[in-house]
Amino acid sequence: MNNNGKTLWELLWDYDPNGLVAVDSDMIVRVVNPAFCTLFKVRAEEVIGQELSEVLLDETKHFRQAWQENRVIRDQERAYLNNTLYVRKVIFPIRDQNIVACIMVDLTPEWHRRNEMRELRQQTITEVNKVVDEQMKVAQEIAGLLGETTAETKVSLLKLQSMLEKDVL
Repeated sequence: MNNNGKTLWELLWDYDPNGLVAVDSDMIVRVVNPAFCTLFKVRAEEVIGQELSEVLLDETKHFRQAWQENRVIRDQERAYLNNTLYVRKVIFPIRDQNIVACIMVDLTPEWHRRNEMRELRQQTITEVNKVVDEQMKVAQEIAGLLGETTAETKVSLLKLQSMLEKDVL
């Protein structure tokens, strides 16, 4: 215990930057930490006692799987809040407490950077294709002009040849 009456574990729970949530085997939210509330823009009082599916839409599948199979489910990634929050989850059962816990690591900044890079690559590819298409168009125009001038030169040479042959005869 420290001077404000909290154990080290309680302090870790309060100060952990990762969102932490624990539900019972019926998928009722039993506890959330301050980081979870910040990530999901909720107050603890609003979510404790609620079914997990109401707090984190369509989330019960992996929580139930962790509970039923008594195993850790890692590296589940998902976007929330209309794609404004992106997290990686680790879900694990704590059988002796009848709890399934989840640690949510906020990957939103990395996710946005990845999306920006993907968009930049796509824009670059589009621009390169546009430049190549323009170069092909110019090359075809040049080839067409060269073809025309070559044909005109050949016609002129044939006329000259014909005139010279008439003079020789």
